Amino acid sequence: MDVRAVLEFATVTRVLSLFLQAVLNAAIPDHEADAFRPPRTEEPLYLDSTVEWLFGGLSHWDAEHFLFIAERGYLYEHNFAFFPLFPVILRGLAEMLLWPLSSWLSVRGRLLLAVALGNTALFLLSVVALHALSRMVLQDRRLALLSSLLYCITPANVFMTAGYSESLFAALTFGGLFLLEKGFTFRACLALSIATAARSNGLVNIGFLLYLPSLNAISQIRVYRTTTKGHSKFFHYICVIIRFLLTSLLGTAIIALPFCAFQYYGYRTFCTPSVSLERIHPALLSLADRKGYRVPDENGPPPLWCMRPLPLLYSHIQDVYWDVGFLRYFELRQIPNFILAVPMATLGIMAAYAYFQANPELCLRLGLWETGAAKGLDKPIPGFFNPRVFVYVVHSTVLLVFGTLCMHVQVLTRFMASSSPVPFWISAHLLLLNEPLLHRRKTSNPSVQLQINSRNGCMHTPQNTIIALLLHFKICSPTTQTILGYFLSYWVLGLALHCNFLPWT
Repeated sequence: MDVRAVLEFATVTRVLSLFLQAVLNAAIPDHEADAFRPPRTEEPLYLDSTVEWLFGGLSHWDAEHFLFIAERGYLYEHNFAFFPLFPVILRGLAEMLLWPLSSWLSVRGRLLLAVALGNTALFLLSVVALHALSRMVLQDRRLALLSSLLYCITPANVFMTAGYSESLFAALTFGGLFLLEKGFTFRACLALSIATAARSNGLVNIGFLLYLPSLNAISQIRVYRTTTKGHSKFFHYICVIIRFLLTSLLGTAIIALPFCAFQYYGYRTFCTPSVSLERIHPALLSLADRKGYRVPDENGPPPLWCMRPLPLLYSHIQDVYWDVGFLRYFELRQIPNFILAVPMATLGIMAAYAYFQANPELCLRLGLWETGAAKGLDKPIPGFFNPRVFVYVVHSTVLLVFGTLCMHVQVLTRFMASSSPVPFWISAHLLLLNEPLLHRRKTSNPSVQLQINSRNGCMHTPQNTIIALLLHFKICSPTTQTILGYFLSYWVLGLALHCNFLPWT
């Protein structure tokens, strides 16, 4: 029932997002932004204008890179900032699922339609994965359900809907972490490895692979210490340690492989090119000349980054094209962007602070063994302060610190919302803790969590907690109004601004 309720709400928010972006894109004129806009080199077909009108707002800003790569491959040097899995999926959908429309839609039109269909399906998958992960880690059905419902109105909504890889990455990351929690280590490694083929920050998930198996290894050693004696105990210790080391090394290699392979492909493309300029479409070559985009040329000199001891194209692109680096964004003119990131940063800080306050000994011991207070408990306390949440809070804090110090800080909203469940867990935790309306339950069914006396004295029982809170928004607590106000305002503003080439997160 919980999964069905979440899927229904997620479907409604997806349909509403697609509808609103079309309306807002038509109602608001596009801003003339200095963004990547490659020329159209294919003649439009009958339905192209219709698809462009319906879903054109999904192709703006970085989405244009993904669409271009799906259509033309990796031509320009800065295209390599965008990892290949999402463009491959879009092209696959355009060439297979949408192939019957090839007489009415150009490749570009089918790719745009693939964005709408593909990201809708991927978002639904990510909702299911997040709910399953939340149920397992939090051990609290109600908190898991509310967290998943909040995810459906994520502040990063426009990036989950438009031609970005966030929905894909979230589905793979949450799904991989669920498999890892279940003990399916190899399958988890495959899922997290595929996630790294979608976004570079998939490499950070290696931390989960190192931490969660180490907990299992320590647990096994504790069991062997009390049940075995003599040389047998020592032998079991060695086996556990060797198994942990092999799992960690192999898993790390599997997760990092897509990143390394993609960097090697970039190196071969530009440092040992086999393409001449004559084979590139003149319109695309003209754009490269006007904008200063580097293209591979077998007759030209290799770029300087090829001569570095570790020639990583991704690092070069972030440095030269996006000016990403430590404290580079700390400028007075970037204050508006820091303000945009404040709500998500606040959630991350509150999660880390609250968790440390509730579990100081556990945090100091890195959660690797039981504290004195926990040894007498048969089961950990369910909810956000569950010991199993520790590694997720650490992961969220690492993303927060790195995103604030080393990235374009406004990206923090989608960076954390698509990579970590913690922003949704802490938001749901605060709602359940501070919202009196959520305490007035007459049933144990978590799908029916809010009951309010109507004016005629009857009880009104909503089916969705978020919708129920919105219907009674004026009488909600300040905490609820702040959290829901943040989620919904970013949900709508993102569609209005991003889909019209206006600056957003």
